[in-house]
Amino acid sequence: MPLLGVNIDHVATLRQARLTSLDQIGSPAYPDPLKAAQICRRSGAHSVVMHLREDRRHIQDIDVFRVKKAVGIRLNLEMSIAPSVVTTALKCLPDQVTLVPERRQEKTTEGGLDLFYKSNDLARTIDKFRRKKIVVSLFIDPDPRQIGAVRKLGADTVEFHTGDYANQATAAGRKKELLRLNEAVKLAQVFGIATHAGHGLDYENTLPVARIPGMGELNIGYSIVSRALWVGFEQAVKDMVKLVR
Repeated sequence: MPLLGVNIDHVATLRQARLTSLDQIGSPAYPDPLKAAQICRRSGAHSVVMHLREDRRHIQDIDVFRVKKAVGIRLNLEMSIAPSVVTTALKCLPDQVTLVPERRQEKTTEGGLDLFYKSNDLARTIDKFRRKKIVVSLFIDPDPRQIGAVRKLGADTVEFHTGDYANQATAAGRKKELLRLNEAVKLAQVFGIATHAGHGLDYENTLPVARIPGMGELNIGYSIVSRALWVGFEQAVKDMVKLVR
């Protein structure tokens, strides 16, 4: 039975679109990611996911510190290995970091890390976090070569990129990608690596991924924030918690 991590980046994206200033009593600009994180907690989510990008396009450093201090459930910080982001993460001490690829021009993370590219830099970054007893996850495609590299780099967890599955237009295509995810989870389990998944998952396509034996956690954001427009954020989170469990 997988757990649910809720990505609240898109709450911050909406805030940054208007950048409402602080009012006279010091209330934060709205919508406030901290309030979203608090709703996630009381709605049954296991963790809050925030992607601190190098260009700070949505989540800001202060958001990360406020959520870590006040929310009381696990904070999973998605991030590249850019020095400014690593420095902030080491100061904040989230419960988990998920290392992801990052390109300035992309709207959202597109595809998994290539663990054979800059592997020495990755290994040094992983070591920094493990010394602080922070769980390290690597965001990769469900590729056997990449899974083997996770083991060599010494990460605790892998998060499989489910974008290829979510973007399939046919039942046959989805079935093929689902089988690929199944095999990837099996291999990770052989290596003793915890398995998570995320990207492009919504209320229509999540259930088959949640049913994969050994799947530990699903990280979902955009579809939850979108559904919240119609049913409210608390109900949207509760609906997804119910679905994945």
